[in-house]
Amino acid sequence: MTEPCFRMALVQFNPVVGDLPGNRSRIIDWMAEAAEAGCDLIAFPELALTGYPPEDLLLRRQFVADQREQLQAIAAASGDCLCVVGCVDELQGRLYNAAALLHRGEMIGAYHKVHLPNYSVFDEERYFEAGRRPLVLDFGALRIGVSICEDIWIEESVVEAEALLGGADLLLNISASPFHSHKGDERLELMQARARRTGSIVAYLNLIGGQDELVFDGRSLVVAADGRLLAAGGGFQEDFVVVDLPLEEFATLRRARARLVPPAAALDPPQLLAVPWSPRTRPEGRPEPRAIVPVKNEAEEIYQALLLGLRDYTRKNGFAKVTLGLSGGIDSALVTVLAVDALGADQVVAVTMPSRFSSSGSVTDSEELARNLGIRLHTLPIAPALTAYEEMLAELFAGRAPDVAEENLQARIRGNLLMALSNKFGWMVLVTGNKSEVSVGYCTIYGDMAGGFSPLKDVYKTAVYALCEYRNKLAGYDLIPRAIISKPPSAELRPDQTDQQSLPPYDLLDAVLELYVEKEMGAAEIIAQGFDGEMVRRVARLVDFAEYKRRQGAPGIKITPRAFGKDRRMPITNHYREL
Repeated sequence: MTEPCFRMALVQFNPVVGDLPGNRSRIIDWMAEAAEAGCDLIAFPELALTGYPPEDLLLRRQFVADQREQLQAIAAASGDCLCVVGCVDELQGRLYNAAALLHRGEMIGAYHKVHLPNYSVFDEERYFEAGRRPLVLDFGALRIGVSICEDIWIEESVVEAEALLGGADLLLNISASPFHSHKGDERLELMQARARRTGSIVAYLNLIGGQDELVFDGRSLVVAADGRLLAAGGGFQEDFVVVDLPLEEFATLRRARARLVPPAAALDPPQLLAVPWSPRTRPEGRPEPRAIVPVKNEAEEIYQALLLGLRDYTRKNGFAKVTLGLSGGIDSALVTVLAVDALGADQVVAVTMPSRFSSSGSVTDSEELARNLGIRLHTLPIAPALTAYEEMLAELFAGRAPDVAEENLQARIRGNLLMALSNKFGWMVLVTGNKSEVSVGYCTIYGDMAGGFSPLKDVYKTAVYALCEYRNKLAGYDLIPRAIISKPPSAELRPDQTDQQSLPPYDLLDAVLELYVEKEMGAAEIIAQGFDGEMVRRVARLVDFAEYKRRQGAPGIKITPRAFGKDRRMPITNHYREL
């Protein structure tokens, strides 16, 4: 026999927003698994019952009432293992982002989130009232402070009060923290800092899954008071993490924590909630803490996020198959590979739609990629449709030279064909444009922007190249043909066209876009960093003017700290220009 310990299960859960019965059923199944494993506590992420974010579903009284009913069913299934589940709590007509505490058949209490994020993709103040009181669960031999997501990001607040005023030995934070590149490192550093500041063990539990534009990457953490990593959940996957924490360790923590300075009182004193519990010894062979699996590079992390976001958006919205235009270019090639990796080769149908301006490689490179992936590839030449359009418009266009109108006709014909296939067969159309193009409007509204989902919407062109190289390295050969990667980017809508006839080189363009879009730097600030003034002002004008296009585009996966859409909300009608 080993020493008495506290056994905790953290469930990285992939809920479906609004699927209250389905989410309830899966939560109850995991509760049974935790009970069988002899766990003393099982925790689920923030708003696990409703899915995150439920957005304006929260404004529907029936939704809130139905959620309450499902929560009661979960409570009724609870036993000796305390269940902490993210949900909505309603008091006197006000809604709270809550952690419900379920034990022995009933709800014994709830913690209300104190700090409501209202920036970037978050707008929780639209729906929720803020809580005021930290909560500490008293098990006798140990105390556990409960908090929700943003509460642990705010210094000298909830978790410090729970540990240094309420005596919490373990700080449990249930979260729904969306992914962006490098955020996993930020979270680990934050949890280590909170553990050292409070002298407590920190258990951070994150949601998993794709929800519209957002991806939740899991990667839950259990960190010792000295910052050591005790356990971790897998990245971009559901996980059931069981950790044993010896009771002797809590007594040691208590003695060390007595020397720490508590935070200045800014909140109500922590509430102490007694939880009946008896320590148990555990048999040999207790679960080994899982070490964190390091991400090899940024491309791997982004690729995994794109896979999860694409897979969940497709399946959660009821689509079995997807289709897309395969142009022979690098963007459509990457989206095709992502779709195959996410959904399987038999669920992806590609279409090549050559015109009189298409190079021979557009078709042959597409065919080679399709063979490598084992997917169906249909060829639909657009010349007959383009000729018919030109004949219909000839009288109105008489005396005017061909220009962007004729170029965009080709993109819109292709969009029409793909949407026809979608209507006929129920396939979802994938948009293949990248963030560089979408930023400056180098895309055709109702043409190559037509579709249901845009996986690369937040991926710069330079990152597209890196992702293709990463995937080929993973394959061990040029899965994406080298000719596709090395050819000059081109829309092929006029003779000998290349992207760089209309845009700066992508390495320069992406550098300027990162400063202008993500860091909100003005043109003058960017120019001061050494960029050409005329180029910077032109890029800024293009970004501003293209807002109306982006507003009508398909949703896509957020992978940068500031994505278009919920992250960056600019007016379409906007006469502000920097002097």
